[in-house]
Amino acid sequence: MTETRPDTPSDMPVAVNKSRLRLALESDVFYSFRRSPVAVVSALVVLLLLLSALLAPWIAPSNPFDPASLNLMNGFTPPGAPNAFTGDTFLMGTDDQGRDVFSTILYGMRISLFVGVSAVAFAMVLGITLGLISGYVGGWLETIIMRIADVQLTFPSILVAMLIFGVAKGVTPVEYRDQMAIWVLILAIGLSDWVQFARVVRGATLVEKNKEYVAAARLIGRRSGAIMLRHILPNVLSPVLVIATISLALAIIAEATLSFLGVGAPPTQPSLGTLIRIGQGFLFSGEWWILFFPACTLLALALSVNLLGDWLRDALNPRLR
Repeated sequence: MTETRPDTPSDMPVAVNKSRLRLALESDVFYSFRRSPVAVVSALVVLLLLLSALLAPWIAPSNPFDPASLNLMNGFTPPGAPNAFTGDTFLMGTDDQGRDVFSTILYGMRISLFVGVSAVAFAMVLGITLGLISGYVGGWLETIIMRIADVQLTFPSILVAMLIFGVAKGVTPVEYRDQMAIWVLILAIGLSDWVQFARVVRGATLVEKNKEYVAAARLIGRRSGAIMLRHILPNVLSPVLVIATISLALAIIAEATLSFLGVGAPPTQPSLGTLIRIGQGFLFSGEWWILFFPACTLLALALSVNLLGDWLRDALNPRLR
């Protein structure tokens, strides 16, 4: 009979995973998270909204963007009250086209979250790349990158995003503008937010490149690209994660602002900003719920992400531990 020893190679990954999980649960960051009610509530709100957006096809009572499912007779139905013509009841009421406001919020959050996360990911990759190059290489390349960043910081990010969106949409063929509107929006917001990542990564790289482990990597013949990616980058990620979390809230607000101004998501794929713009037109006519519920959802989402970013900034600050 063959007896399996507890220290066989097949059992070692389990032990390693358990030790990593235990280290994560015993870390200062997780301890700080448990001790912060604001962070716990914010994380629960973000998780709830994220799951609601991802599961919208199964949670939403109807698909508000399917014209076949719309009934104009259900238009302007107040929340929780039966419609005067059809007798249908809706949790958050309906808009002017008879669309269920609850369903439009779930589907609108999908667009807002997708644009926000994609824009921050694009800005993070671009900013980290330019920050590492400018901080490690230096010279005239650093001067050019940082002067471009300084010039961009003199303009409000929302104006930069509107300019980029207008230029990109202008060069896009007319027949593809609606299909490319979301990607153009991601490009515009991402290009307007890369500066913060680049400046922080450049400053951290200037400190890290003079340390002994970087000098040792040069002595053994490592290339500059490998040193930046495998040695310097892991040591500058902490402030980047904080900036990314806070930038996510700003990107969601920027998307909502652009869509509210009519230069964001197309009418066929409305986001929370588009729903707020539509609801504003009926605010003073008594249909307050068309604006109120999308605005509250956007506020809860942006505020929760921002509070998580503030907590993460304090949790990763070694001076506050």
